[in-house]
Amino acid sequence: MMSQITQSPGESMEAFLNGLWKQNPVFVQVLGTCPTLAVTNSVRNAIAMGVATLFVLVCSNALVSMVRKLVPKQVRIATYILIIATFVTIVDYLIKAISVPVYKALGPFIALIVVNCIILGRAEAYASKSGVVKSILDGFGMGIGFFIALLSLGAVREVLGAGTFLGVPLFGPNYQPWVLFLLPPGGFFTLGTWLLLFTWWEKRKEAQA
Repeated sequence: MMSQITQSPGESMEAFLNGLWKQNPVFVQVLGTCPTLAVTNSVRNAIAMGVATLFVLVCSNALVSMVRKLVPKQVRIATYILIIATFVTIVDYLIKAISVPVYKALGPFIALIVVNCIILGRAEAYASKSGVVKSILDGFGMGIGFFIALLSLGAVREVLGAGTFLGVPLFGPNYQPWVLFLLPPGGFFTLGTWLLLFTWWEKRKEAQA
């Protein structure tokens, strides 16, 4: 246990960077695909969900790390879910106060952050065994990695499906939108394409090494 808690700063930074690339929650671990496919039909929705998940990841990781020695093993999962649900409720009210259209667009997927396997997985696998600073860095890494994945899908789907980026027209009035990309099949196709590109890039780097 002590070897897991007393990590060097280099290992802490590696935990942060892993979430961005080597262990990206969407492109490598293929986690959180439900919100990834559901809310990425626009860049605005992708940004809102990405920021919300990042906030919950960082805060829940920090609090789980703080109370890890106080929680009995028998109720640790229930405790983690309670902690996560608390921060999800805060996010839910904040989004509703900031932008009602975004709140309506995200719908039930804000509340479903509670059962997002990325957040509970990091709480169990990392925050419950590490110090507060390292857990926060891990949360930032995974959260930003998830944000990048959502933004990557949202940008492709909105640009091709509506001809806009953040609602700003890109191609003029004669552009014929590929509406398929705004529908569920377009989400699967876009995610599959990104996974293919990500895997190809990793294989290419391994071959060069």
